[in-house]
Amino acid sequence: MTALIVCHFVLAACAGPLVRRLGRRAFLVLAVPPAAATVWAAVRWEGAASGEPVSWSWQWMPAYDVSVSLRLDALAELMVLLAAGIGTLVLLYCASYFDDDAPGLAGFAGNLLAFAGAMLALVLADDLISLYVFWELTTVFSFLLIGYGSERKSNRRSALQALTVTASGGLAMLVGFLIIGQTAGTYRISTIVADPPEATPAVSVAVVLVLCGALSKSAIWPFSLWLPNAMAAPTPVSAYLHAAAMVKAGVYLVARLAPAFADVPVWRPVVLVLGAATMLLGGWRALRLHDLKLVLAYGTVSQLGFLTVLAGAGNRDAALAAAVMILGHALFKAPLFLVTGIVDHAAGTRDLRRLSGVGRALPHVCAVAVLAAASMAALPPFLGFAAKEAAFEALLEGNPVDRWVLAATVVGSALTTAYTVRFVWGAFARKPGVPDTPVHRVGQAFLAPPALLAVCGLVLGPGVGWTDRLFAAYADTFPAPAHPYHLSLWHGFGIALLLSVLAWAGGAVLFAGRSTVTRISRRIAWPTADSVFGHLLLGLERLALQITGFVQRGSLTGYLATILAVLLAGQLAVLVTDRPWRGVAGPRLWDVPLQGAVAVLTCAAGLSCLTVSRRMKGVVLAGLTGYGAALLFVVQGAPDLALTQFCVETVSMVVFVLVLRRMPVRFEESVSAWRRAARIPLALAAAGTVGVVVWVAAAARTAEPAGAAMVEETARHGLKDVVATILVDLRSWDTMGESAVLAAAAIGVTSLIYRHRRSEGPMAQEDLRGRTAWSLTTSRLTGLPHGDESAPERSWLAAGETLAPEHRSVVLEVTARLLFHPILVLSVYLLFCAENMPGGGFVAGLVAGVALIIRYLAGGRFELAEAAPLQPGLFTGLGLILTTGVALLGLVKGTVLLAWSHKGHLPVFGDYHLGSTVLFDAGVYLLVLGVVLDIVRALGAKIDRQIERAAGVPTEAGNPAGGAGR
Repeated sequence: MTALIVCHFVLAACAGPLVRRLGRRAFLVLAVPPAAATVWAAVRWEGAASGEPVSWSWQWMPAYDVSVSLRLDALAELMVLLAAGIGTLVLLYCASYFDDDAPGLAGFAGNLLAFAGAMLALVLADDLISLYVFWELTTVFSFLLIGYGSERKSNRRSALQALTVTASGGLAMLVGFLIIGQTAGTYRISTIVADPPEATPAVSVAVVLVLCGALSKSAIWPFSLWLPNAMAAPTPVSAYLHAAAMVKAGVYLVARLAPAFADVPVWRPVVLVLGAATMLLGGWRALRLHDLKLVLAYGTVSQLGFLTVLAGAGNRDAALAAAVMILGHALFKAPLFLVTGIVDHAAGTRDLRRLSGVGRALPHVCAVAVLAAASMAALPPFLGFAAKEAAFEALLEGNPVDRWVLAATVVGSALTTAYTVRFVWGAFARKPGVPDTPVHRVGQAFLAPPALLAVCGLVLGPGVGWTDRLFAAYADTFPAPAHPYHLSLWHGFGIALLLSVLAWAGGAVLFAGRSTVTRISRRIAWPTADSVFGHLLLGLERLALQITGFVQRGSLTGYLATILAVLLAGQLAVLVTDRPWRGVAGPRLWDVPLQGAVAVLTCAAGLSCLTVSRRMKGVVLAGLTGYGAALLFVVQGAPDLALTQFCVETVSMVVFVLVLRRMPVRFEESVSAWRRAARIPLALAAAGTVGVVVWVAAAARTAEPAGAAMVEETARHGLKDVVATILVDLRSWDTMGESAVLAAAAIGVTSLIYRHRRSEGPMAQEDLRGRTAWSLTTSRLTGLPHGDESAPERSWLAAGETLAPEHRSVVLEVTARLLFHPILVLSVYLLFCAENMPGGGFVAGLVAGVALIIRYLAGGRFELAEAAPLQPGLFTGLGLILTTGVALLGLVKGTVLLAWSHKGHLPVFGDYHLGSTVLFDAGVYLLVLGVVLDIVRALGAKIDRQIERAAGVPTEAGNPAGGAGR
């Protein structure tokens, strides 16, 4: 099972080169994984029908009892055959539907196959969390498929609408899954269905939340608005996602959980009422539309309502009818969509008012459409008739509520018959007063997929008994009735057949009076769901603007005051209510007097910030508070934290200084006396409250500290640095996530600085070109050849003379020249000594960044380009790739990051130890170096260029005044 799923995604990743090499014929190759899945499921038909499921499980999060579990039982067997079998035919259909030069074809092909893989995993999932993961994958891939042709606004809007509705429902469903999993004590679906939790209020809430996700996915009212608009997607997407796969996911989830939760009081009212209403509303709307795809789309909405009613009715016979109706619906709705694509392809239109005589021009296409439509109208001897008879019989044997639902389904069946006839008539009939539509011939390969599906609907009508054992294996999970229903094409004359005749007759009457029906429908039509959705989004946007305008006033002091006030109020409320200081020993002022002295100096530096008027002094004093915290770490005996704090504070101060170049020298905000009188008490109160909370939290410890155990565990592996071991091994996933967040933050900051795409070319290359131009100019002036090694040394730094004389500092240049390489060596030393001494990838990257900062401060942006000619994104990307790759390798090995380890001895260096943790730390090193370099270039070199342009100074380094200062 896992190999089949993985093959879908692997081949989807290869869709780009396949399409570029084979064109549309690449779809034939991409159809191999779903075809293999179809064969695999067909081979296991007998086992699933006999109640012998195939299971596979891998512990994902053992501490939370979360695993990736797959299970093939009777219901999953049906869904796999539909998702994989119809997916295979749709991919084959795409080879004829698209042209070789269709724009974005490679991405479309990969997304379609990846969706098939996600759908396959969804129906096989036997764990709530893994089911949710694959559920959302189908949401994402459907968004990409619906948005194919994103140059059109309608496609973008439809894709966003589908994503909004289904993802919102999915989030609600996730909360329901968590409640059910915690209540049941397990997330395994088969275990929950076999032994469901008691129907407590919490379970009722969870059921409603889960149904929100299922009903939104299957386009049940009031979530049905997204499905008709999704018809903007290409026809293969409509045939697969919206007839056989994605929209069936919600019905599948209802059918999967109905044996466990159908008796929960809120289940049946929600499922039966909304399902019946959707069937009626969708069928009625389909009678007044003129686009063939929209007629089928609203017909799909109607049929999904019917399927939801059957799947959620909660009895054995209705479940049996739901299973066969799921099969029948896929076998008639998918070919009708594919036929619509053929008609559109051949005639150039889907408007049934403009189509005329297409049936005579394309008789084989018309025959396939009639076969599929006859099954949709539930005419004998098609599968749709057998499924509809089973549904009527199941609802007839139910309680009075089921009888009311039966009445609604009979009316809905009449509507189904009416829009079915209207579809066939509109697509293929010759209409009076309308000239015959010119069409071109259709190849056999184009027609074969819908023809095969339509023939299956015809063959499985008389042969529906072949499916009885499989579908009964699922239906028998419900309590058995006195006289279980068995699938058969003919059950004799009875009430169910009479209701079918009434539905056919009612549909014929509605079609005969189609003009009147259309006129009445338009007069009593409610506002469309699409219009309501648009107005809701507009209202939400306006409300957001109003709230944002009220809250976001542009005052940093106001924001800070709000944060501190909320913090103060919340902490004081907890302290007053719980009084956690009771039984806590009094606070100890310090461990050693030196701590008190450092704390006093740090507080003095912080309070001094209130009295300064120059921004630079404020930055320096704020930096002193950071250095004070680092000194406290030193005194406390935490050299790792101290070293990191020193480096972070140094880089932060440099960044502050670079930013201050674009800001006024003094603080321009005038603070009145009453505002200052309000701010100081608020700040002091917040600080005092936080101090009390920290003291109470530290003094209230009841368990033994974990430090001794960590030291012992680290020493057992031959290591000494506990902090580094925690970061790169015990909490390596946290470190990897924080590294990704750091990279994202740096990209966000630099993007705000650049404010546009880097269309000017890479900055480093441009600065190097400027440096080269300066060098050539100098060689012309001096008479020395450019690049001549015999030329005398003119500067301590490579690009030092690009600075204007008034901006140069010989002392700083000499210092930078002497310290640059030792600092880089120190950074490498800190990287490799982290296992036994203070250091690590993070602090080592910061130290290397400090070296580059020194070069920039001494020589300007051209010097920075000389020192680091590569792009910062290269370092950041390599770091992310290295950390992620090592982490995933460790995940495969099942030992976090200890995927491999090697110890040896070198003649000069002595004993050494290399392991995957070192590689992980190297990735962190590269990432931090790239982040620092990116920020320095954005806040330093980029601002240099802006200052030069604003001052009208030429930016070419050939001008001696060209490089503005640091």
